[in-house]
Amino acid sequence: MRVRVDLDRCQGHSRCYALAPEVFDVDDDGYAALLIEGDLPTHLEAPAQLAAANCPERAITVEE
Repeated sequence: MRVRVDLDRCQGHSRCYALAPEVFDVDDDGYAALLIEGDLPTHLEAPAQLAAANCPERAITVEE
């Protein structure tokens, strides 16, 4: 699985970071930043999906 963040949609709510700090960080402007490029380790798939499901702007996608 891979995670993508649409920075045009991200509004800096930081829910992704709160739910999956192993996958997401927050940049200097308060927007989502991915910590893992490429394939996610299996143990991080569920937290990434939870973060995507809880993003109010639907800026996060998890792709297989």
